[in-house]
Amino acid sequence: MPVVGQRTAPSTPRRRPAPRLAVRTSPPRRGGIGRAQSLWPYALVAPAVGGMLYLLVYPLVRAVLISFQDFRLRQLIAGDADFVGLRNYRTLLTDPRFWEVVRRTFLFMTVNVVLIMVVATLVALMVERLGRIGRTVVLCSLVLAWAMPVVAATTVFQWLFHSEFGIVNWSLTSLGLDSFDRYPWFANGTAAFAILVTLIVWQSVPFAAITLYSALTTVSPELYESARLDGAGAGRIFRSVTFPILRPIFLLVMSLEVIWTFKAFVQIWVMTRGGPGDATTILPVYAVQTALSSQRYDLGSAASMVTVVLMSGVLVLYFRQMLRQEDETR
Repeated sequence: MPVVGQRTAPSTPRRRPAPRLAVRTSPPRRGGIGRAQSLWPYALVAPAVGGMLYLLVYPLVRAVLISFQDFRLRQLIAGDADFVGLRNYRTLLTDPRFWEVVRRTFLFMTVNVVLIMVVATLVALMVERLGRIGRTVVLCSLVLAWAMPVVAATTVFQWLFHSEFGIVNWSLTSLGLDSFDRYPWFANGTAAFAILVTLIVWQSVPFAAITLYSALTTVSPELYESARLDGAGAGRIFRSVTFPILRPIFLLVMSLEVIWTFKAFVQIWVMTRGGPGDATTILPVYAVQTALSSQRYDLGSAASMVTVVLMSGVLVLYFRQMLRQEDETR
C-alpha cells in the first residue's frame, strides 16, 4: 500500500503491438528468364553434340552415299557422281578376294581376342596376389605400355624383327640358330601375321588386365575362404566363384576387344601394308587398298559399309548370347 504523502511514479501504459498486414506474394512468373535457364544446359552441350555429329555421323552418311555412286578420281574433282544403286556391292560381293579377306579378318579377330582375354586374365590374377610394391610396379608398367602411341610401338616392333639389325635375329643367332641369320620376317606371310598378332595383343592386354584387376578387387575374400574350406582348388574357385561374379565385366571387355581388333588398321598399314601378298590384309586394309590403288572410292566405301555391318552383326549376336546367359542364371 502506498504511504500517505509519498509520491508514486506514474505507471506507463502498455503499448499494443501493431496489427500485421497480410501481404500476398504472387508466385514468380516464368517468363523469358525461366525459359533461358531451362535451355542453358542444352546450350552448353550443343557444341559437343554438334562436333560429334560432324566428325562421326557426317562421314558415315557421306560414305554410305559414295557406296551407291560411281565415284572415282574424276568424280572426286568434278563432283558429278551418278547413282548406280547396288552395283558396287554386287561387284564387291562377287569378288573371291573379298571373301578371302573376310575369312582372314575373322581369323585375325578370333586369335587376337582369345589371346588377349587369356593373357589379361592371368595378369590380373597375378597382380591380385602380389604385394604392394610388386603390384605397383606391374600396374605402372601396364599403364606405360598402354600409353605408348600406336605408330611408335609399331615402329619399335619393325626394328625388333628387322632382318639385318633386329635384336630378335641377333638373339636367335647367338643361341646357335644360324637359320635366323638375316631372316626376312616380313617376307613370310605366316611370320608377319604372327608378329602383328603379338603387337596387337601386347597393346591390348594392359587395358583388359587393369579392368579385370579392378573387378577382382570387388569380390569378397570371404567367398574365396569358404571355397578353400570346402576343398576347392584355384581352378575350381575361378570357375565357380570368380568368373560367375565378374561375368558382365568379362563380356564387356571382350566386346571392346572385338571392336578393337576388328578395326585394327594403323598397325598393319605401318608395318606391312597388308603384305606380303594378302597375308595380313583384313577388311579395313582392303577398303583403303581398293580406294587408293585404283581410285575406286565407291568400292572402298562399299567395303567399309560391309565391314560396319559385319562388326555390328558380330556384336549383336554376342550381346544376344550374353543376355540369354544372364536370363538363364536368374
